[in-house]
Amino acid sequence: MELWILFGVFTTLMLIGTPIAFCLGVSSFATVLYMGLPPLVIFQRLNSGMSVFSLLAIPFFIYAGDLMVRGGIASRIVAFAASLVGHVRGGLGQVNIVTATLFGGISGSAVAEAAAVGGLMIPQMKQRGYGADYAVNVTSMAALIALLLPPSHNMIIYSISAGGKISIADLFTAGVLPGILLAVALMVTAYIVARSRGYPTEPFPGFVMVAHLLAVALPGLLLIAIIFGGVRSGIFTATESSCIAVLYALLITLLVYRQMSWRDFVHATQGAVRTTAMVLLIIGTAAAFSWLMAFLKVPASLVIWMKSVADDPLTVLLLLNVLMLVLGTFMDMGPTIIICTPIFLPVAQAYGVDPVHFGVIMILNFGIGLNTPPVGAVQFVACAVGKISVWEAMRSIWPFYGAGIVVLGLVTYIPAISLWLPGVFK
Repeated sequence: MELWILFGVFTTLMLIGTPIAFCLGVSSFATVLYMGLPPLVIFQRLNSGMSVFSLLAIPFFIYAGDLMVRGGIASRIVAFAASLVGHVRGGLGQVNIVTATLFGGISGSAVAEAAAVGGLMIPQMKQRGYGADYAVNVTSMAALIALLLPPSHNMIIYSISAGGKISIADLFTAGVLPGILLAVALMVTAYIVARSRGYPTEPFPGFVMVAHLLAVALPGLLLIAIIFGGVRSGIFTATESSCIAVLYALLITLLVYRQMSWRDFVHATQGAVRTTAMVLLIIGTAAAFSWLMAFLKVPASLVIWMKSVADDPLTVLLLLNVLMLVLGTFMDMGPTIIICTPIFLPVAQAYGVDPVHFGVIMILNFGIGLNTPPVGAVQFVACAVGKISVWEAMRSIWPFYGAGIVVLGLVTYIPAISLWLPGVFK
């Protein structure tokens, strides 16, 4: 009965549009009251869920990404990407994806990337004859690349949700090849769709201009090497690297590009504070919800059920993928990771799946969910920038979904795609 109350209250509140943090908190509180436990338990779990040192990395990376957008780093990355791939069929679509890949290695946030890159690219694409739906779909799917590349906030959340026993450096490294693979798959898809629609190419500016634009964008791009190299080499932790990212972003935007105004700085700071408060409230309530599921032995029950359904690890991974894809369409990514990791990770490990490999699978699954209604935050942002309805975007997004599903299948069933690079750095 306790599980019926926990999931029943949660589902009911979510269906009527209650914010996810309150869905998690109220359902946990109602279950504790029914079980006769002290309500103080929920507040203790909420506090312990938020009082994790590693979580400091998330607000600082969010802050650094916002500073870079407002300080002109994103626009310079776009110009460099345009010089590289603008001459390929569907040039601005290719530019969009390459920019998302480069900027994703700086922001680590799919929503921030959709807003930043979409704000720069979608209006340009529409002006040059690209369909609004094509521009939005390329932007929203390319934004998912940021989830796999360091400094992915969701990799940090996954590590903490797994009890802090999984190396964030290994997770950062494991996402690099899948992220590049997703970028390549999307570029091929964008080329095919652009060719079928007869979209134009951009003139190649010449190697001298490419070198010049690289030099201009290099101060911003160096942050990728600083974050990845520093964390991977052990010079500093993920939390320390987030603080360095903020300081570096401030120095570059103030002293090199000189585009950051006082008003931009205040807006970036306010935005980071609001986002941090929202994320931490969700993490705290999700921690209470996850504790209740562990207390009620949900993970153990799921392992037993999975073993009764199938003994083949490949079949189990397929079932887990389907479950995560469905869940990702109804819930935001952060709380879904916190809720599902204690449930699904023991199942995966029971069948011999490496936790780092499974983390990449989970991130990619829930990332695709971010681009799927009814709770597709990335798609909503891209549609808002492109000024079209979600339904208009959905009608033509299927080739890009297909590319994402193909990459998900490859990452799921070829563990070396995720695990080879971390093994190189061992």
